[in-house]
Amino acid sequence: MSENANTPSASLPSASLPSASLPGGTWTLGDLTVTRFGYGAMQLAGPGVMGPPADRDGALAVLREAAGLGISHIDTAGAYGPRVTNQLIREALHPYSASLHIVTKVGSVRDQQGGWPPARRPEDLRRAVHENLEDLDRVSLDVVNLRLGNAQGPRPGSLAEPFETLVELQQQGLIRHLGVSNATTEQVAEAQAIAPIVCVQNMYNLAYRHDDELIDELADKGIAYVPFFPLGGFTPLQSTALSAVAARLDATPMSVALAWLLRRSPNILLISGTSSVAHLRENVAGAGLSLSDEELVELDKIG
Repeated sequence: MSENANTPSASLPSASLPSASLPGGTWTLGDLTVTRFGYGAMQLAGPGVMGPPADRDGALAVLREAAGLGISHIDTAGAYGPRVTNQLIREALHPYSASLHIVTKVGSVRDQQGGWPPARRPEDLRRAVHENLEDLDRVSLDVVNLRLGNAQGPRPGSLAEPFETLVELQQQGLIRHLGVSNATTEQVAEAQAIAPIVCVQNMYNLAYRHDDELIDELADKGIAYVPFFPLGGFTPLQSTALSAVAARLDATPMSVALAWLLRRSPNILLISGTSSVAHLRENVAGAGLSLSDEELVELDKIG
C-alpha cells in the first residue's frame, strides 16, 4: 500500500472513551478529517425507516451522545423517513461543531409501499441536494454519495449522467466532496474518470467479502471505503467461528465483527447505527477490541 496522510492513530479500547479518543483513529475525506468510527443515522427513523421515531427524545439523545463521544462522521440520507433523520440531526446538533462532518446520499427515494425506487434524473438529484441542504440547515453539503443499483445490490450500467449532475452542483458550491454507493467496481472507476471521489459506500462485512480487491485498490489511492450493513444487515451475522473467537475474548460477536473491520484496512470507516445510547457506547467499546494475528486469520476464513 502506498503511503498517504490517511494513517490510523492510537485508540483507547476502553468502556468509557474520552471525546476524540475513538477506536481506529482518523481518516481524511478530501480536506475533511473524520473519525474512522462514525455513526449511521438510518435507524433513527420509524419502523421500516419510514416516519418519525417512536421515541423522538431518545433519537436526539443518541445523536448528542455520538457527538459527545467525539464521533465526527455521521452518515444519513434524505430518503430516511423520508427527511426524518436529517431533521433530527439538525435539531440535535445544529449549530454544528466545525469538526463534525455529515455524509448524505442521493439517488433513491421512498414509495408508499416503503420501497427504495431509484431517482437519478438530473431534476431528481437537484431536488434531493436542495432538500438535504434545507433539512440539515447547511449552505454546502460535506460529502454526497450517488446511490446506484437497487435494494438488491449494485447493478451494471453507466453512472455518467447522474454523477455529472452532482459534479455540476459541486462546481456551484453546494457540495464539497463526492462519493458513490452501492456501486460496481466498473462504476467506481467510471466515477473517478469524471471527477475525484473521497469514498465508496458498499455492503461489506466478515461474511460478505466481494469488495476485498476494491478496498485495497482504494486504500492505495487514499479513498475511504465505508461498509454498510457492517454487522450483517437486519439479520445479524451468524458464524460458528465468529462466536468462538468472541467467547474466547469474553466479547460479543458484534464487537469482534466491528474490530475486524477496523483492522481489515486503514481506509475502512464504520457507520454502524443504533437508536440506543447504551448500544452506541457498546459499539464504540467493542470496536476497540484487540485482535491477535491468529484471531484475524481465523476470522478471515469466514468470508
